[in-house]
Formats: sequence, C-alpha cells, structure tokens
Amino acid sequence: MFKIGNGYDVHRLVEGRKLILGGVEIPHTKGVLGHSDGDVVLHSIMDAMLGALSLGDIGKHFPDTDSKYLNINSTILLKEVNSLLKKEGYKINNIDSIIVLEKPKIANYIEEMRKIISEILEVTINCVSIKATTEEKLGFTGLEEGVKSYCVVLLEKINI
Repeated sequence: MFKIGNGYDVHRLVEGRKLILGGVEIPHTKGVLGHSDGDVVLHSIMDAMLGALSLGDIGKHFPDTDSKYLNINSTILLKEVNSLLKKEGYKINNIDSIIVLEKPKIANYIEEMRKIISEILEVTINCVSIKATTEEKLGFTGLEEGVKSYCVVLLEKINI
C-alpha cells in the first residue's frame, strides 16, 4: 500500500538570521525568519509526510505558540516526524523536493542536503531528490524577499 503526500513552506528572508536549507547553513546576507530555524525544505518534507499519513501538518505537531520550538533545529523535528512514520508502519519510498530562491545559488549544497535528509530518514540518498530554481526575478522570491519549498513524498506500508 502506498500513500502520497504534498508539502509546501514559505518564509521571509531578513538580515540577522541564518539561511538554513535542508539542514545546511548557507552563507548569505539574509536568513530565514521563523519561529524555528525556518528551514523551508525540511518543513515541506515534514508536511508531505504528515499529510500522506493524514496526521495534519507541522503547525499541529510543533506550534509556533510553543516556546520549546523557538529557534529549534528542524532536523530534530524531522526525526520526530520520522518516528511517527515508523509508528504508523510506513517507510519512505522517495522524496522529490524543489527549493525556490533567487540568491544565493545553492547547487553546491544540494548533495549535503540530500545526505543529511537521507541519514535522518534512514533511507538511501537515491531516495531523496532536491532541485533548485529561481523565479526569474518575479514575485517575492524573485525580489529576494523570501524562499519557498515544495515537496512530494511517496510512502510505502511496511510488511503488508
């Protein structure tokens, strides 16, 4: 039995914050504004996983009104979502993620992101796809005001 989930996250870029994407800190003049570390890549993956399992979204599990999640590293949250996945009796078949960001260019960081995500989710790196694109200077991402990420995940029931 398979289940498909779709995830999306978006955050504003501001000065004075770190730019963390896919668990990797990327040098830049702006970072992600958020209650946690604002890692849109990991947030969209978690939302896709939770959605496939009909367990709500990350806001339900890690509300921004709870101070224990203030500035939390999103890799910790991804580990928790992976525990829920196992508890429900599923494993990840594959993840396909897109990062939309005008600057900085992040192609050199994608393999490290894939490695981190595959290790946390206990899957081979070939199960994790990450692509990056710009919006050709259109919209808020094109104007370098924000970053967003889309994700699709395919889950497979263990021991049907």
